[in-house]
Amino acid sequence: MKELICIVCPRGCHLQVDEDNGYAVTGNSCPRGAAYGKAELTHPTRVVTSTVRCTGGDRPRCPVKTSDVIPKEKIFDVTAALDAVVLAAPVRIGQVVITDVCGTGADIVATKNIGTSERG
Repeated sequence: MKELICIVCPRGCHLQVDEDNGYAVTGNSCPRGAAYGKAELTHPTRVVTSTVRCTGGDRPRCPVKTSDVIPKEKIFDVTAALDAVVLAAPVRIGQVVITDVCGTGADIVATKNIGTSERG
């Protein structure tokens, strides 16, 4: 029996997941909690948020995130791929930075507008 705290909503239900009984979930207040508990033990996923370098902009780094959840075991591969990225300003929110990052099916997208530097 594994114990988890559900992160689907702010309620934070204390879940018990019985791996020996088809990943039956108890302690959830809603069906989404049951789905989360089972998925967390069978195929955990995460959204990755980070920053990448940006040249010629009014900020040295641009915040980015995955457009969808990725398998938890791919997080370090994705962050390594982000280390190699250098964007050139201007950057717009939603701009795709990496398509299908590490074969996950998710894109890396910018989450902030970065304007060009006004330094002369």
